[in-house]
Amino acid sequence: MLKNFFKTTVRTLLRNKTYSFLNIFGLAVGIACTGLIFLWVEDEMNYDTVNVKKDNLYQVLNNWPYPAHYSTFETTPGTLAPAIKAEIPGVANTARCTYGQTSALFTIGSKQIYAGGVYADSTLFSMLTMPFTQGNAGSAFTQLHSMVITEKTAVKFFGETANAVGKTVRVDNKQDYVVTGVIKDFPQNATLQYEWIAPFDIVEKNNRDWASNDIITLVELKSNAGVDKVNSRLEGLIRKRVPGSIASSMLFSMNDWHLRHDFENGRETGKGRIRYVRMFTLIAWIILFLACINFMNLATARSEKRAREVGVRKVLGSGKKTLVVQFIGEAMFMSMLAVIAAVFIMALVLPAFNLLTQKNLSVNLGSPLHVAVLLAITVVCGVVAGSYPSFYLSSFNPVLVLKGLKVKAGSAGLIRKGLVITQFTVSIVLIVSTIIIFQQIQHVKNRDAGYDKNGLLKVSLQGDMGKNFNLIKQHLLGTGMVDNAALTGYDLLNGGGNWDGFDWKGRTVNEKYSITYRNVSPELLNTYGIQLLQGRDFSANPAADSVNVIINESLAKMLHGKSPIGEIIRAGDNRSFTVIGVVKNFVFSDMYGKPDPVIFFSQQHNEWQSYMYIRLKKNVDLEQAVAKVEAAIKKDNPAYPVDYRFVDEEFNQAFLSEMLVSKLSRVFAALAIIISCLGLFGLAAYTAERRIKEIGIRKVLGASVTGLAGLLSTEFIKLVIVSILLACPIAWYAMDAWLQNYAYRVNIQWWVFAAAGGAAIVIAVITVSFQSIKAAMMNPVKAIKAE
Repeated sequence: MLKNFFKTTVRTLLRNKTYSFLNIFGLAVGIACTGLIFLWVEDEMNYDTVNVKKDNLYQVLNNWPYPAHYSTFETTPGTLAPAIKAEIPGVANTARCTYGQTSALFTIGSKQIYAGGVYADSTLFSMLTMPFTQGNAGSAFTQLHSMVITEKTAVKFFGETANAVGKTVRVDNKQDYVVTGVIKDFPQNATLQYEWIAPFDIVEKNNRDWASNDIITLVELKSNAGVDKVNSRLEGLIRKRVPGSIASSMLFSMNDWHLRHDFENGRETGKGRIRYVRMFTLIAWIILFLACINFMNLATARSEKRAREVGVRKVLGSGKKTLVVQFIGEAMFMSMLAVIAAVFIMALVLPAFNLLTQKNLSVNLGSPLHVAVLLAITVVCGVVAGSYPSFYLSSFNPVLVLKGLKVKAGSAGLIRKGLVITQFTVSIVLIVSTIIIFQQIQHVKNRDAGYDKNGLLKVSLQGDMGKNFNLIKQHLLGTGMVDNAALTGYDLLNGGGNWDGFDWKGRTVNEKYSITYRNVSPELLNTYGIQLLQGRDFSANPAADSVNVIINESLAKMLHGKSPIGEIIRAGDNRSFTVIGVVKNFVFSDMYGKPDPVIFFSQQHNEWQSYMYIRLKKNVDLEQAVAKVEAAIKKDNPAYPVDYRFVDEEFNQAFLSEMLVSKLSRVFAALAIIISCLGLFGLAAYTAERRIKEIGIRKVLGASVTGLAGLLSTEFIKLVIVSILLACPIAWYAMDAWLQNYAYRVNIQWWVFAAAGGAAIVIAVITVSFQSIKAAMMNPVKAIKAE
């Protein structure tokens, strides 16, 4: 029986080669798309699962009040972790790490390499899962100047992973460190990524101040500890140590680090990348559903050809149930072929998809989960796609079909049209969404940032660059490629120091806010290209402005005087500073939000700074300019390679998630259109087939090819117009809700809907024209004789 089923099914597929190919191809594209999204979603959902203790691991975050909102920061005092371990029940362990990745210069023989890592407590090895391939966690930090490196770093340093333990590397041309351990490379879907880890004791002396917030604090809770109870004790721990402090601390679960990292007024919103995961999961199922719709339309479009087959089978004794099983079986068989084809398509496009998503995904048919998903998709597609055609075809009256009478479509015609309308509605919604997402990203990227990010270089200070800054600046200006250079203690795009001890005349007790501060050399505002709105800039001599400050617009509005120039701002240690200038607000930290208040101090001690910013002249050749900048810096700092970044590239890095969404949405919108066109092609073929005699008679009576093509196309254009009318409000509602996630957002324009609708009509006309023109050009004699 099974053998006869396969023989019958294969014969049917071969007899209708074109439609069988379109059916399988449409399903394969939909399944491949769903499969790729499944791999991406799986990777996103599995972030940090390498850590066995993931469910009990937390990061301590600090909330600071700003005007009208709270801001949440990752950094804490270096003294917080020991206090948590000592005072709060339920805490199993704590670990401190330096913030971000410290870029250090490693010298191995004649080789010099920059590598990023952290200074951390040895407890980090027991909290995170970091398998040692050489050495062990117990002896890793028994000596002060020791270091644990990853396998990739071992290859980078020594050319091999073997025998790395015991070797010595020189760090920043100052101190020799001994490699005491090698750990496996961090997986790509791990939040914490380091090339090396060194003892926190090396930097502890600089992190003993409760008022300083520069350290990442990690906490491991005991299995029976209540998070709410720990949070209640943790919340006021800093205020307990620092009277008058307005900071409050809380735990942030590792389970949420990657997908739910959005905060609003000091509380988790449950939002973040998870919304992209949900959005693309929904899109994947929609595209798969569109592919199933195609199958229905293409199967029913061939109903005329299979009507006699159904009639003969019924006369020979086949019941409706038998026919339903046969047709669903055919659908399942085609679905299986589509899944096989989809796997090949996925393998073919996966390198490009990995490049697009910056991941290293693989189909991995050895995974039981992946195989189970493919089997589930096969069954779902077979049943969903084959159910309606099987019941429709099996319901034909054998007497009528064997007499050669036309099968009455009944409600089938309306259902087919409804399915096409559904397909194009979804496609138009995706087109509109793609345009608006692209607009939003460009809107924020091209907004007035308050500084000129183009032609601006950020150089990490190494060696004597800070001490020799004045000489380096002269050499830079002498290249003819540089307009200005300046020093700062903080990265331009990622905030600054935060302190709540500033005071001014007229400030009430309820107005105690955290203020962002930056220590800068006098040239910084000019180098950044920040506009001075009132007052003056810092003078060339930092000492002359040691008691003066410059503030931004946001802070100026908080001062109660008519003009902020001349106002006195007091620090908590009884120091007083006079406001000499107000600069335009500039974008930093939150690229979508409103700028927080900022105060600039003129820094006298260049060796305390962290970055040098260099403004290149307009229209210079960037490659030549960078080469001359490197040569100029190395004149007075020869022992260190120059570690630089372009600010505009760093600015664009802030939008990686949104840019990925934009690119993926364009891909999925194109796929939805392609699949919808296959469905429209099937319906056009079905219509032409049913009206073939009418077309022949009209042609005999003088109808032109153009007129006939237009007659056949009009019906489908009406369907697309209905789709446009349905899609526009759906797309507006969906994108308006999406844009609410951004404080700085684009307005939805009417022309976006017009453009999407126009594109859909053009695509539909091109798709239908092939069948319409083919039918109109057919020999009328053959058309009239056609059975």
